[in-house]
Amino acid sequence: MRFFPQGDADVAAMLDAVGAASPADLFSTIPAKFRKTGLLDLPPAASEIELRREYAGYAKRNASAGSHAFFLGAGAYNHDIPAAVPQLLNRSEFYTSYTPYQPEISQGTLQAIFEYQSLICLLTELDVSNASLYDGASGLAEAVIMAHRVTRKARIVVSSAVHPHYVRAIRTYVRNLDIELVVVPFGQDGRTDPSALAAAMAPGAAAVVVQSPNFLGAIEDVEGASAAAKAAGALTIAVVTEAVSLGFLRGPGALGADIVVGEGQSFGVPLSFGGPYLGFIAARESLTRQLPGRIVGEAKDAEGRRGFVLTLATREQHIRRERATSNICTNQGLLALAATIHLSLLGRDGLHRLALQNHHKASYAATRLASVKGCRLPFKAPFFNEFVVELAADPHEVNRSLLKRGIVGGLALGRLYGPAEPRLERCWLVAVTEMNTREEIDRLADALEGSL
Repeated sequence: MRFFPQGDADVAAMLDAVGAASPADLFSTIPAKFRKTGLLDLPPAASEIELRREYAGYAKRNASAGSHAFFLGAGAYNHDIPAAVPQLLNRSEFYTSYTPYQPEISQGTLQAIFEYQSLICLLTELDVSNASLYDGASGLAEAVIMAHRVTRKARIVVSSAVHPHYVRAIRTYVRNLDIELVVVPFGQDGRTDPSALAAAMAPGAAAVVVQSPNFLGAIEDVEGASAAAKAAGALTIAVVTEAVSLGFLRGPGALGADIVVGEGQSFGVPLSFGGPYLGFIAARESLTRQLPGRIVGEAKDAEGRRGFVLTLATREQHIRRERATSNICTNQGLLALAATIHLSLLGRDGLHRLALQNHHKASYAATRLASVKGCRLPFKAPFFNEFVVELAADPHEVNRSLLKRGIVGGLALGRLYGPAEPRLERCWLVAVTEMNTREEIDRLADALEGSL
């Protein structure tokens, strides 16, 4: 925020212009008991050098992915961001652009969005993507409402292995709508119970929602869930919170999913204390007009030159309110650009190698931790880069102990599932990415030996 200093003469001139005797007169409509009198209790003014030193001291007190061995994931992942991503992202023509209403002066922004949409379609193996959403959780809520609108049915079947925060977002969105949410349990292997899913997919279901890899790290049977949904005349919504997994696993669209939503934070977006992040959504071509937000398309001008335009914008700002698909007011354009740059730098082979590295390191970590006395892997389903560890001690106490050794441990699952899932009371969700070294994984295992 810029500081504009005013001298006594400036203040006097402004007060005279508005007819006030003093600055206090400007607040006369506020009752005196609510007004502070006297000086604020602030320390003396400091120089820029002193302030930088003070804030550097505060920063050193934080436990971050840069200063600690980091094994926390659960929807926000510590991945490398090449230096080229922020360098290109901070170019003024991108950084200051808000929205591409005038295509004749917004070709750079429109092309970036078009490339982003194309990459999302390649990753999800679906036909069409929009220009992005706020985040994965709100994206899933939008997809649920979209399925309700398409099928005109009221029941949404959701796996309890979907990220709990995403499920809470759905509940918030549909609270005042004619939508029933049915949550089905996960089985002994950590994946959605197929029999419970089939039972919930009775006639009347609009969609089934599964996440893969799911919140417990397990790779779900998206193909089986899609078949059950299709048999019941419902749509399949697949959720992906760890987008790097799409470089290792088949896109959900190839497994029968009709809509794929997720979080793109893993592609060039820093952890940033939980946001802002980047939601993506893709769907089959038949559902194009039901997608929320905006879609950028490729066109040619009168001289045959390639150009880009807003092809579809199904929101109330553009069309009749009753025909709008969503009240989503914008897209995460800058973060979508970050993901586009990141994916372009990686390329198809680079993303695949990155995903393999994540999986191999996580597999090593799971094997190493399983050998520690007091640790057990309760679920047998295959995983990507996250897995659950059951501890012989309170996970919160374990995390406090690890933090003293420079290690940020996994997520204590009991705090999210609570009494509804007593089997997770002492369970810990561990994430391993390309940023974790073998030495760090061994250090985690050695530290657990002394904590359990």
